[in-house]
Amino acid sequence: MNLLDYVKALRTRWITVCATMLVAVLAAIAYTLTTAPQYQASTQLYVSASAGSSMTDLYQGNRLSQERVLSYTQLLMGETLAQRTIDRLNLDMPASALRAKVKASSKLNTVLIDVSVLDTSPTRARDVANALSDEFVQMVRELETPPGGGTIPNARVIVEQRATLPTSPVTPKKLRNLLAGIAGGLALGVGLALVRDRLDNTVKDRSTLETITGVGVVGAIPIDKELRRKPAISFEGNISSVAESFRKLRTNLQFLSVDNPPRVIVVTSASPGEGKSTTAINVALALAEAEHDVVLVDGDLRRPSVDKYLGLVGSVGFSTVLSGSVALSEVLQTTTFTNLTALTSGVTPPNPSELLGSQAAKNVLGELRERFDYVIIDSPPLLAVTDSALLCATSDGALIMVRQGQTKREHLAHAIGNLRDVGATVLGAAFTMTSARSGTEYGYSYSYYRPDNSWREHASTPSTTERVADLTLHTDVVVPDHAQANGNAIADRDMAKLREPSKANTPDSEDQ
Repeated sequence: MNLLDYVKALRTRWITVCATMLVAVLAAIAYTLTTAPQYQASTQLYVSASAGSSMTDLYQGNRLSQERVLSYTQLLMGETLAQRTIDRLNLDMPASALRAKVKASSKLNTVLIDVSVLDTSPTRARDVANALSDEFVQMVRELETPPGGGTIPNARVIVEQRATLPTSPVTPKKLRNLLAGIAGGLALGVGLALVRDRLDNTVKDRSTLETITGVGVVGAIPIDKELRRKPAISFEGNISSVAESFRKLRTNLQFLSVDNPPRVIVVTSASPGEGKSTTAINVALALAEAEHDVVLVDGDLRRPSVDKYLGLVGSVGFSTVLSGSVALSEVLQTTTFTNLTALTSGVTPPNPSELLGSQAAKNVLGELRERFDYVIIDSPPLLAVTDSALLCATSDGALIMVRQGQTKREHLAHAIGNLRDVGATVLGAAFTMTSARSGTEYGYSYSYYRPDNSWREHASTPSTTERVADLTLHTDVVVPDHAQANGNAIADRDMAKLREPSKANTPDSEDQ
């Protein structure tokens, strides 16, 4: 990683850095508030040794005093002196506790000793410092007096400076603790962010996406909460960032090949929840805005969404045509958007892969190519089932949607491999929800792609619209009688409504 990569990683993980800093600062504040204030009282001792009047004696006496200082420093922090001080002041504490409060130090090549005492009580700190110094003077006199009744000690200690009452605590140091929390939190946050970035195997940037897919990035769709409520946006007079991003994606798709631009485009993704359906709908709308005649095909026969997003009949459509029960023109539906026609999924059959890979599917897409300027197909995720790869193989190519910071690299690579295996063309890749950090656009799940549940769900649940039909759905597969009956009833009601002259929804109607 170069410097720019580190900067990008930190910008991406700025929440981690800030959160870690906040925790560290709060911890520093909590420590400061819960730590009892400590007061320090200090004394200074002067050490001298007995010496004659000559220069040699004075020099030797000074050397002796300096040598004594090191030993005296240790004695000042010893348990014997602590106990003598406790006895003198009648303190209710063990000698070890008092020792922990005492610190003695000396400066190099001097005969001075600094003694400090820390205590939660300023008065006790002062009294202990003075009493300990006085007791030490007496102890040195006892230790340095020659045996045999001599009166002149070899060395002596004088209290040069006595302790005074401290007026402010020395700990906790509020500013120091705060700065330590900020610095420590920043360092820990940066480290954690970089570690998370190294362990993150999602697709986050353009270069990674282009490397895995082998094609260029043709767009980036920002997240918009409104899209979750209403996936199909109105482009008329709309200059929002989302609308402009779809227009840019539209333009890039049109110029992928100037001489032979792709017209039958499958919009897919590696995994569920990456925004492919919303993208397919709005790419179709963006093309329709440019006065192209566009048909939007719901190729997701297992988990359809186009009918719900556009308020159309969902129980008759693509699968109905593929089963050979009805002509294509009878199930094409007009929408409330100019230049946009829709072919919904139809009732979910038990064999979607076989239908989508059949010659009938190729014929339907070929007929749509002849009738419309662009055919946009919303397909299932590539890793869930083989349906999407089959559609891509019969189209001009696939547009791969990748949710930035969510799509796994290995998942995307596997999906691209599936397309290469069937000889499909990858037209380009685009990021979706570029500012999203969590959540999914819709509740896609691998569980919906189990072959034993989708038929019953669609067959036993009425259409979301109140349109009625007059069509019997025939397939060459064996299904339960009650499911077949329910599915036929729904298709019958909806097809009858679609065929009503007053409310025709096909491109052949007068409304078209």
